[in-house]
Amino acid sequence: MHGILIIAPNWIGDAVMTQPLLANIKEQYPEAKIDVLASTWVAPIYRACPEVNEVIEAKFEHKQLQWCLRKKLAKALAVKKYQACFVLPNSLKSALIPWLANIPFRIGYRGEVRFGLINFSLDNPSKVHRPPMVEHYLALSQLLNKDQTAAAPSNLTPKLNVSAAANQSVQAKLKSANIDPANIYVMCPGAEYGPTKRWPTSHFAQLAKKLIASNPNNQIILLGSKGDHALAQEIQSQASQDGHIHNWCGDTSLDEAIALIGMSKAVISNDSGLMHIAAALKTPQVAIFGSSDPAHTPPLSDKAKVIWLNLPCSPCHKKECPLGHLKCLNDILPEQVFATLNTLQP
Repeated sequence: MHGILIIAPNWIGDAVMTQPLLANIKEQYPEAKIDVLASTWVAPIYRACPEVNEVIEAKFEHKQLQWCLRKKLAKALAVKKYQACFVLPNSLKSALIPWLANIPFRIGYRGEVRFGLINFSLDNPSKVHRPPMVEHYLALSQLLNKDQTAAAPSNLTPKLNVSAAANQSVQAKLKSANIDPANIYVMCPGAEYGPTKRWPTSHFAQLAKKLIASNPNNQIILLGSKGDHALAQEIQSQASQDGHIHNWCGDTSLDEAIALIGMSKAVISNDSGLMHIAAALKTPQVAIFGSSDPAHTPPLSDKAKVIWLNLPCSPCHKKECPLGHLKCLNDILPEQVFATLNTLQP
């Protein structure tokens, strides 16, 4: 097996969860070159995966077929003569490219009427009994393995490397903002899914005040996408700690965010893609869960602490609180998160 293509998932957290699959494929086929076709949004995750030979970026849009783009990509990929392709999203459109590129082994989960497009497949697990995402992706590697008695994967925890270029870029940004890299805490107030995954900004602000009061040298960097900028602004104004809290939401590339998380003292986040990045970098972290289930998508790191109240109404997996009180997040107090953070410090 010389050339293997991976069709990447579309979400950052899911992309991080695929790294053990890549490591397992590399263990099975050490000579294979593993390339990844990814949206520009998640491509930086694969640039941080040591197993990846080449990241092919494509401007995929959510919920768009983009037939012409897919045909063009398939034509370019056909030249590379991949022998196998792992199609990690469940959608029909994600299976079109390897089929059009005539890749012989097309591996994935059954879904969205893609019979024939995927020719080596597993049944999707039920929504009630979903395995952890790492195991979900890893299971696909057995389809390429004729020897079903092969040894189990040696590592089930995602691992990312920080690129030297991203590290350099972040060091320059910190220097120009007069921030000491030794005293950074990263807070990630966003979550793409919706409000039921976002710890209140007032709680983040109170936690920031506690961290600064505990050590005046501490600096808080608020990290996220452009869409999180307003949330970060709220935290800044509620904490009123000018000079100590920096809103970098939307002002860093994902490559830079990976580097920044890697050098921070600790990360405080919701259940989000950045939470999974912190875990894969083995950065001390507190992960706050509300409507989602930490059994399904936990931060896989021995330096991670999860706070989840496990209320009778949790996990509801709804974007808005159906009961209108959002107690699953409101009742996680800044004092509890601060105390948990203190247990992480060396």
